[in-house]
Amino acid sequence: MRIVDRFTEIIDWYPKAMSKEERHLVYKIDWLVLSFSCISYFTKNLDVSALSNAYVSGMKEDLNLYGNRLNYATSMYFVGYAIFQIPSNIVLTRLPAEYYLPAFEVMWGLFTLGTAFIKNYNQLLVMRFFVGFTATACWVGNAHIVNSWYTRQELGKRNAIYGCVSPVGAMFAGYLQSAAYTNLSGNGGLAGWRWLFIICTIITIPCALIGVFFCPNVPDRNRSRWFTEREKQIAVDRLLKDGFAKTRGVDRSLFKRILGNWRIYVFFVVGNLFWMTPYPSGLPYTLWLASMPSKYSVPMINNLSTIANAGTIVSTMICGFYSDWRQNRWETMLYGGILILVCNIVLLVWNVSDGAKFFAFIGLGVANGPTNLIVPWLAEYMSHDLEARSASIAIVNVGWVVINCVVPLVAWPTASAPRYLGGYIWSVIMSVLEIILLPLPMILERQERKKGIDYTRMVLEENGIVAAGLEEKTKGVDDQSLEESDVKDEKEVAVNTIAV
Repeated sequence: MRIVDRFTEIIDWYPKAMSKEERHLVYKIDWLVLSFSCISYFTKNLDVSALSNAYVSGMKEDLNLYGNRLNYATSMYFVGYAIFQIPSNIVLTRLPAEYYLPAFEVMWGLFTLGTAFIKNYNQLLVMRFFVGFTATACWVGNAHIVNSWYTRQELGKRNAIYGCVSPVGAMFAGYLQSAAYTNLSGNGGLAGWRWLFIICTIITIPCALIGVFFCPNVPDRNRSRWFTEREKQIAVDRLLKDGFAKTRGVDRSLFKRILGNWRIYVFFVVGNLFWMTPYPSGLPYTLWLASMPSKYSVPMINNLSTIANAGTIVSTMICGFYSDWRQNRWETMLYGGILILVCNIVLLVWNVSDGAKFFAFIGLGVANGPTNLIVPWLAEYMSHDLEARSASIAIVNVGWVVINCVVPLVAWPTASAPRYLGGYIWSVIMSVLEIILLPLPMILERQERKKGIDYTRMVLEENGIVAAGLEEKTKGVDDQSLEESDVKDEKEVAVNTIAV
């Protein structure tokens, strides 16, 4: 155990300065909060990824999914996914998460099962809509829960673990489809792609039950029997000292607290620019491989698709740890933005070797790593208001959902595969805007502080941490003391401006 403890200290998972009592608490949080969130998110990605894997494994021919029908089926999922996100995350701040989240997981599992028995394209559209609607609570709900338990020096690493679930789910779905296509096709009179949806359901339903027993909600609404009363109080206190406020309640003021704050607008733009630009590493990459059937069989396509996902996993972990170590998010995201721009330019040119295209597609998969820092960065900037933070995460993600409903139909129509000239022009332009706008949150926060607005200090004062003469304890709450913070912000803005 000493070797394990020493390793966790070296990688700063449990810092050396952390007391044994707090270390035991964070260890418990990791297993209960992070594990359940990851399991839930994994099953969602497994079910969602099943469509693209099934498409190249016989569904296209069986359901006559020619032209842009795959795009429309994908968009129907996102329509359902977008409708309920914001209300869901607001409701989640009032209802027991340990029942709310698993209930929706069971429902989307059942609609995934229904997809295995559809007979035509119209039925596929209906099923994808309801899979999206019921899966709404998963990503944004679990993102809210995860980002409500950890301090600023822990958020990057934990969000990295959570972010890795998406590519892991996609990879696992690829292996499942290969196995189903090879070994189950024709069994029970069902095609191999139908068996994939059945297997996904068999995995999803039992995993949902885990949340009922282990998900502890947020710290100041924690009724879990797995925490002692002292641990519950420590969990709340350590977040207050780091500037994360307790619940303020849901009332009419919530809309003003969200929409009256520049943060939601800035992160809506910056976050969605960052999320959309690595898009070619997904379906366009798969369809490029599928356009060369003489070179790549269905199992080979699934295996090659995992390479980009593997790059995302490694990159996500490195970026999460690095951003915590550097105690900022923008620097890592800048590196990712530059890589995204380079890769999209290569694909826009297109008349390059297959090796260069592989580099670009896989590079965009690697560049997906820093995109997972958007949510912890937003959580830090909205640390003063738990309900507004939860709603803001949902609002920013709704933007991504709407974009994924519209942009693929316009810029990435299946009929244009694999060249996608319009899509790559779009991606290059968005990549440039993304890099230009990246410094904006820091510039605006610096101006805010010059006007005497400091939300972190406000939280500390409201809870008597500063007002009681304990200002020395605020050191490190907002990365450094208030005086050091101003200097740091100036350096970050200067460096970022030079980089842009």
